[in-house]
Amino acid sequence: MYPLLDTINSPDELRQLDRKDLRELAEQLRMFLIDSVSKTGGHLSSNLGVVELTIALHYVFNTPDDRLVWDVGHQTYPHKILTGRRKAMQNLRKPSGIAGFPRRNESAYDTFGTGHSSTSISAALGMAIAAQLTGSERRAVAIIGDGAMTAGMAFEALNNAGAMDANLLVVLNDNDMSISPNVGALQHYLAKLLSGRFYDSVRRSGEKMLGVMPPVLEFAKRAEEHVKGMVTPGTLFEEFGFNYIGPIDGHDLDVLVTTLNNIRHLKGPQFLHVVTQKGRGYEPAEDNPGKFHGVGKFDPANGYEAPKSSTKTYTQVFGDWLVDMAAKDERLIGITPAMSDGSGLNAFAEAYPKRFFDVGIAEQHALTFAAGMACDGMKPVVAIYSTFLQRAYDQLIHDIALQNLPVVFAIDRAGLVGADGPTHAGSFDISYMRCIPNLIIMTPSDENECRQMLYTAYMQNGPTAVRYPRGGGTGVEIKSEMHALPIGKGEIRRQGKKIAILAFGSMLKPALEAGEQLNATVANMRFVKPLDIALITELAASHDLLVTVEENAVMGGAGAAVIEALQHINQKIATLSLGLSDTFIEHGVHETMLANCGLDAQGIIAAIEKILT
Repeated sequence: MYPLLDTINSPDELRQLDRKDLRELAEQLRMFLIDSVSKTGGHLSSNLGVVELTIALHYVFNTPDDRLVWDVGHQTYPHKILTGRRKAMQNLRKPSGIAGFPRRNESAYDTFGTGHSSTSISAALGMAIAAQLTGSERRAVAIIGDGAMTAGMAFEALNNAGAMDANLLVVLNDNDMSISPNVGALQHYLAKLLSGRFYDSVRRSGEKMLGVMPPVLEFAKRAEEHVKGMVTPGTLFEEFGFNYIGPIDGHDLDVLVTTLNNIRHLKGPQFLHVVTQKGRGYEPAEDNPGKFHGVGKFDPANGYEAPKSSTKTYTQVFGDWLVDMAAKDERLIGITPAMSDGSGLNAFAEAYPKRFFDVGIAEQHALTFAAGMACDGMKPVVAIYSTFLQRAYDQLIHDIALQNLPVVFAIDRAGLVGADGPTHAGSFDISYMRCIPNLIIMTPSDENECRQMLYTAYMQNGPTAVRYPRGGGTGVEIKSEMHALPIGKGEIRRQGKKIAILAFGSMLKPALEAGEQLNATVANMRFVKPLDIALITELAASHDLLVTVEENAVMGGAGAAVIEALQHINQKIATLSLGLSDTFIEHGVHETMLANCGLDAQGIIAAIEKILT
């Protein structure tokens, strides 16, 4: 099926091809992608959009000596396929298989591990400066999507790079605009012209010659900017000190290769604007790129996915609650840093468009924006993944908690997340949040409790966080009526003897299963902060062993909070803290990952029996 692609096991072999063969290679690579991802699931739209760009980059640059740094990394499947991992794609994101994102320990061609956005320019700049300091001629290239350009970190790096005059190329993969045919030819001509060495040499010679006459030099620069600004949108990047080139068609291999060949010989910071189409070449993904951004197994003939569980996910529970709560209180504002679909905000956005704000991939801004609204009487709800909240830690402390502002954090993807792996796992939020004053932290054990906790959080006058896992709940009835839970109060869910298991959030279900076999008392703690000190005191006085279970890092987690509480009340009792170990846990199937961490019922039983022997 793929006679040309099957001959390419490294970029060295790719570079041996005639340029006229690249288009056929792109077609075969795109077909292979669709077939492969249909069997494994994963990111599809973004990868289909960069097929030609990936081929051109590896064709022109001497990788891996020349460094390619991919932003976010969910568009690196073509890169993986062309760098010797074509056969490994059958185990993509599976246990012991290759990751869905670049990993330095996976391949020499993965020059920088990613998963979060907007890091590529900073990393590539670091590599460019390292080459400069060591006298190397290797090039550094950052490939960043238009969405990632919404983050402040990208602009911090652009500002720094322009000042350093390093040999850095930034490729902006713009997949949210189109070039009309009549403009496209002109833009392609200009891109070739502006990336050519003749233009570059004239530009630099002119700067040197006019340098002795500053007023004339300034006039010349302004004239050049004016001319380029009339035909290109690159004036902003020129102000950062980059030579802007483009936009060009990211699916035209002739234009891509010619332009990249020209740029490879230029000195200083270069900025190439490439326009691509998400889902390119696969009609279902072209029509609905959002649906095929991250997809499960599907039928490549029509794009249909296998039916999913009828159990509501925690994300859906949050989305339903948000719409219901907004109907009750017009002060409610929904805010997300570019995770509207993933966080369950689409229904709210449609029902209350004026109260919905997607601020782009800008987590820091999202929190301070919410803080500003809270200062003036609004009730912001920030929907954010646990792993992305890490990026706004200072704003969480300084702008919200310190000022004790009523902002609700709906923290999705808490705990392990399966195939997306350690970059997306919410392994640390309890640990990094519970040390912050004024912040209430809740951990729902099922869907209905999640709904009631969100309501409880909303009714407070200070910052609150409700952290819940990815995927479906336990299947309990979700009550439409909302009521506030007593702050800092847990509940006994099973009465036993000698052993008390204190379960936090998603760990209640396996804790109850373990409790049945061990005849242990099981408590649904509900709150990490404030803890139910009265309940802890009661359980410590009537049992021989306290066991805490959480889907969070053991270090600094809820178990550590319980031990600190026992010390504070001077209660001496044997304790066992179960949770995620001090390591980054690789991608896999969620249930298997929990079992491997000892967080299923049998793992809890085994850990308890071990400490009792």
